[in-house]
Amino acid sequence: MTEGKKPNFLIIVADDLGFTDLSAFGGEIHTPNLKKLGDRGIRFTDFHTASACSPTRSMLFSGTDNHIAGLGQMAEFVNRHPQTFGGKPGYEGYLNERVAALPEILQDDGYFTFISGKWHLGLLPEYWPIKRGFEKSFTLLPGAGNHFKYIPRDENGEELKFSPWLYVEDDRKIDADKEFPEDFYSTDYYTDKGIEFITDPDIRKGRPFFGCLTYTAPHWPYQAPADRIAKYKGKYDDGPEELRKRRLEQALKAGIIPDGVEPHKMQSHRDRRWHELSDTERQVEARIMETYAAMVEILDENIGRVVTKLEETGELDNTFILFMSDNGAEGMLMEALPLTILRIRDVVKKYYNNALDNIGKKDSWVYYGDQWAQAATAPSYMYKMWASEGGIRCPLIIHYPPLHNDSKKQFISKTFTTVMDILPTVLELAQVEHPGTSYKGRTVVKPKGKSWVPYLQDKADEVHSEETVTGWELFGQQAIRKGPYKALYIPKPFGPAEWQLFHIRNDPGETRDLAKEEPEKLQIMLDHWAEYVAETGLIEFGSDFYDGETIEGEEDNVSYITCE
Repeated sequence: MTEGKKPNFLIIVADDLGFTDLSAFGGEIHTPNLKKLGDRGIRFTDFHTASACSPTRSMLFSGTDNHIAGLGQMAEFVNRHPQTFGGKPGYEGYLNERVAALPEILQDDGYFTFISGKWHLGLLPEYWPIKRGFEKSFTLLPGAGNHFKYIPRDENGEELKFSPWLYVEDDRKIDADKEFPEDFYSTDYYTDKGIEFITDPDIRKGRPFFGCLTYTAPHWPYQAPADRIAKYKGKYDDGPEELRKRRLEQALKAGIIPDGVEPHKMQSHRDRRWHELSDTERQVEARIMETYAAMVEILDENIGRVVTKLEETGELDNTFILFMSDNGAEGMLMEALPLTILRIRDVVKKYYNNALDNIGKKDSWVYYGDQWAQAATAPSYMYKMWASEGGIRCPLIIHYPPLHNDSKKQFISKTFTTVMDILPTVLELAQVEHPGTSYKGRTVVKPKGKSWVPYLQDKADEVHSEETVTGWELFGQQAIRKGPYKALYIPKPFGPAEWQLFHIRNDPGETRDLAKEEPEKLQIMLDHWAEYVAETGLIEFGSDFYDGETIEGEEDNVSYITCE
């Protein structure tokens, strides 16, 4: 911290970014700004989130488990199953009143607080960011939306409820059709607003800031300017399996993954591998991935704009910058958007143009599949939605010279951390106390996360002790971790519907099930799971829950082929 000054905080969240997408983590996508932050800061390789976006965001701002903070399941999932989750504590579908939100606490201490980007923590006005401690906000309320200015309408000229553009600024809804410029692009616009909030003296009034840039990139629909997509032409013509091999090799060279790790075999719900696709199908798939890469590059470029502005204003060294992805790469079209009344595929086919030469434009609507996702999450098992490491293990970079310039810690940290740790870390650096169990007349919970400050100051060898127990659950997938062990339950039709056991440090790819070899250890982990259920109040449901249930955009019959 600069002498006599409180630090600033800038939390940057990418949406569905893969573990090895960035060059700092072994990827081929041109991301020099994040590479520079990673090289000068610290890259965390064992950082964990929830397996989907809004639950992670609830944990980020509350410091506690998503089942406590109000996103026990994503609101979209709760709305499809009101008989199971409706009215249950912890399943409100918004950041609830049981938690004191990080921006609320810092605002009370005199910080200027702002957010620009995705919210996804409540659609109604009483749940908007301005009601939870953000003095200034420009946000997309739901979980996704077009990145260009394009508002599809039906035959009567009515906006499709399939993909509502629900933007708000502070306490008012925005008429995007009238107020957004024709050249609107989400990543650029969110950055413009963030820089405005940081640099406008009439808004900030000389105060230290807590700011959040919560980008919607690279979440589907994949859209980017044509010239940026063209930069990646041919880069992915050999398919996801070859990309996965290259990513693993580069991540190993960079020290991101340990030598000798056994990657989990790629599994695909498609019935064909890359070499079995037609030339046209491969061209389409490659163009989709080129578009995705362009989105990530543009994301990095905009982060560079913010860092440059902080350098120009002399605030970079006094700003704690944290960059993270909110979950693993998206391998299935997992969530339906709010207010969806039609199947996504039917709407896309009718109102969008996904011809090869139109992919990436404002009126195209594409996403990549599970093989590309597993190229991004390797060596981990699967991707977003899964409680396996591919769904919850994400890239994290922090840059704050007062903490790491004189640190003996290596610039790549392999210590176990979680998104719940961010709140206590920020509060300790800001020298602000959490309110405990009472906040503004309401009872609130204490954070479950643990501050990273002692670890980063070389006063502790790890962030969490071997006795720390951490649990995860979404969509019926369950996991519990303590020390080097992790127990995992994946219900049918996606998994075996029985508990598995992994030594997660020796086997981060979750390739060797130890359940039958170490039944006593598995039972210990299941005892911890029972305690976790009781503590959080989560609702368990079995494989039969998915009878007749279709994940939007996927075939009814879920089966997998194994790729080399």
